[in-house]
Amino acid sequence: MAATPMIIAKSKKEISLLPAMANRHGLIAGATGTGKTVTLQTIAEGFSRNGVPVFLADVKGDLSGISKPGKPNPKLEERLKMLELKDYKAEPSPVIFWDIYGEKGHPVRTTISEMGPMLLSRLLNLNETQEGTMSVLFKVADDNGLLLLDMKDLKAILQFASDNTDQIPTEYGKISKASVGTIQRTLAALESEGADKLFGEPALNIEDLMQTDDKGRGIINILASDKLIQHPKVYSTFLLWVLSELFEDLPEAGDMEKPKLVFIFDEAHLLFDDAPKVLKDKIEQVVRLIRSKGVGVYFVSQNPLDIPEDVLGQLGNRVQHALRAFTPKDQKAVRAAAQTFRSNPKVDVEKAITELAVGEALVSFLAADGTPEPVERAYICPPRSQIGAITEGERKEIIGSSVLKGQYEKEIDRESAFEILKKRAEASSTTAEERQPEKKEERPAPRAGRKSDSFGEAMLKSAGRSVASTLGRELIRGLFGTSSRRRR
Repeated sequence: MAATPMIIAKSKKEISLLPAMANRHGLIAGATGTGKTVTLQTIAEGFSRNGVPVFLADVKGDLSGISKPGKPNPKLEERLKMLELKDYKAEPSPVIFWDIYGEKGHPVRTTISEMGPMLLSRLLNLNETQEGTMSVLFKVADDNGLLLLDMKDLKAILQFASDNTDQIPTEYGKISKASVGTIQRTLAALESEGADKLFGEPALNIEDLMQTDDKGRGIINILASDKLIQHPKVYSTFLLWVLSELFEDLPEAGDMEKPKLVFIFDEAHLLFDDAPKVLKDKIEQVVRLIRSKGVGVYFVSQNPLDIPEDVLGQLGNRVQHALRAFTPKDQKAVRAAAQTFRSNPKVDVEKAITELAVGEALVSFLAADGTPEPVERAYICPPRSQIGAITEGERKEIIGSSVLKGQYEKEIDRESAFEILKKRAEASSTTAEERQPEKKEERPAPRAGRKSDSFGEAMLKSAGRSVASTLGRELIRGLFGTSSRRRR
């Protein structure tokens, strides 16, 4: 499907987002109730019509309407007439629903190994020392062929480490029982929030997010997040994992007619809140590099200041809805937002930001040569699909007819760290019983030079050397510490 300019807004002229410039990323900002969600919907539809798959999180629960054609209403008719959009046509977009909890979409999971120690530490809110301990545990598991797939695998390796801290070789780095205990307690709290459903198999195949339908339209993947957003760390870490998987998996693409995928990150401030500098630096690096792999990243937030300056500078396509300026902090945000646009002598940006009506925005997209167009004050074109949520019955019907039906619903529990370490414990217990003498006898002194099994030897004896040789001695980990050795 040939790429065509996407008309997103209109003032005295049409304002279009060019697909060839769409992987230069973007920002949709504005206060609550100013129209960000409708803008997001209009942009997602435009990409879909151009054959570009989209992945987005439905934080409020009202983006499911993308799957149904728009319904006539007086406000819509008024906006169409005002903008003179004579070629408007109500139509749905192809949609696949996803849900970590498996309630409002196909279950979506990853494995502990694929999440990696850095993102898992972020999820658990660990400090630097505890993150170091987590990295050691992953190294031990990798070296000994112990797959970390779900929560019980992680708990098993934590318990093993707690029981054997003095046996872990110094080349791994020293870990303390206190750090392991803290991680165990944090893990228990995370499980109580239902985060255990995030980990397991079958894990999400990133390629399933990059599909088109039989008409060549890009599939819009909607992650149900109204429940997930109640646990901000889980929400932001999972989306960051998806972004890191895209970064690790996709080959270099160079300049393209249109993106391979557009990734829309709503409530973007959650990605950066309380994130350590090393993580922010890696996020900035991924955002900078992933565009060369054909992925466009669009951040949606209330305030441009929610986004770190190094990341904000990479967001070439901008839609700024109204901001409120009641406090000195608000006024600073308005000035900062105004300075991010290429000036237009006909628009007083700083003044306009506080005056914009609902559905009105300051818009600046990249021109064909990659430079920002002068900012324009314009109204966002209404989406062609339904504004607002669909019914539960309509959602179930779409899930039931999905091409992915049955692929992720049944959870798989193959042999991994939990089962292997359990077998080791049972074998060790049996051996100890067999060695018990029938009568009390004086035990002979150990022979000189005899050594007990090393930590690594004990692990390998219990796990079986065939496991280690089959799985590979060590996983290759990418920029975020995620596993880049693909499971398929």
